[in-house]
Amino acid sequence: MSTTPPVPHRPPSAAVPSEAARDALGWLHTARFLTTAAQLNQLPALEVPEIAFVGRSNAGKSTAINTLTQQKQLAYASKKPGRTQHINLFALGRQGTTDAVLADLPGYGYAAVPLADKQRWQRVMANYLVTRENLAGVVMLCDPRHGIKELDEILLEVIRPRVEDGLPFLILLTKADKLGRTEQAKALQIAKLQAGGGEVMLFSALKRQGVEDAALWLRRLAENATPEAGSPASA
Repeated sequence: MSTTPPVPHRPPSAAVPSEAARDALGWLHTARFLTTAAQLNQLPALEVPEIAFVGRSNAGKSTAINTLTQQKQLAYASKKPGRTQHINLFALGRQGTTDAVLADLPGYGYAAVPLADKQRWQRVMANYLVTRENLAGVVMLCDPRHGIKELDEILLEVIRPRVEDGLPFLILLTKADKLGRTEQAKALQIAKLQAGGGEVMLFSALKRQGVEDAALWLRRLAENATPEAGSPASA
């Protein structure tokens, strides 16, 4: 007597993305280079929502951006942390439109960078986060093995007034695959206590942990911040 073989259990990591997640990832895949700026006055005035990615030089920021956009070299990952000292903008949108922009801010905190350069970029970043009119959200990348450090806390204080006014804020705990489940849960709990009103997610480019959730967060943020269809693309 034949029996129907049992359906194999599908592990969470192999789960099929939801339609919304596929749409969000497809939207992020449209990312293309828009412009780079060494000073705030070199940035174009934009009306579409802008989402800034910030983090320490070794937090995996470029890797996270490349993973989310499914592009290997969109965000420049220097072999010498702290050397990339420009704000890089990437346009998002299908069919010749730009309906949102990702802003890749320079990594901070690398010890080998001269003090004067550190101070200059801290001022530039602080001014950007305080004054950029179309800033619609902030994503901070943090290595959970080291936790939120002093410079991260300073950045959180800089954006706190805007967060209190409703600016969406997300902490991505990168390299989560380097921690066990218990350690991940502990790091997540601690970061939530320090987030100051922001959301926190575990993220691993290697294991694709949290990629869909982060993509959905970004997509919904852009949709909620955009009152109407995107503007004509300039790149």
